[in-house]
Amino acid sequence: MATSETAGRATARYIRTSAQKAGLVLALIRGKDVNRALATLKYTRKAIADDIAKVLRSAIANAQNKEGFSGDVDRLYVSACFANQGPSAKRVRPAPMGRAFRVLKRTAHLTVQVAERPEKVVAVGRARDPSVRSGRNRRTKRRSDQVKE
Repeated sequence: MATSETAGRATARYIRTSAQKAGLVLALIRGKDVNRALATLKYTRKAIADDIAKVLRSAIANAQNKEGFSGDVDRLYVSACFANQGPSAKRVRPAPMGRAFRVLKRTAHLTVQVAERPEKVVAVGRARDPSVRSGRNRRTKRRSDQVKE
């Protein structure tokens, strides 16, 4: 993660889910534009998607308030997102014959980082014709096939 390109970052701590489950949803939005990521989270059928959308909106707001932001939200994309494991609450569940099973109620720390895509620089000069192929042309290839026969 390069800090020079970082535009905004937000973290939600102690979210009541496992880091593994949150990581599955975070993988869906990694590298996407923020508008597309929010749309993806809206229609994802996982409970954690609402919490991740909240963190993403916070990261976008942080990016907008940062010095040096161009003002164009459409250029923002999710540059990094991850879920770290938080503390687990230990609980006891009754089991048969007087025994007890331990239950771990896991938590996670969600981090979403957004950055601006650099503006595309178009080179001035001759435009490359997409119909022209590089390398050997077809006639050369056919002649070499005929020689082999």
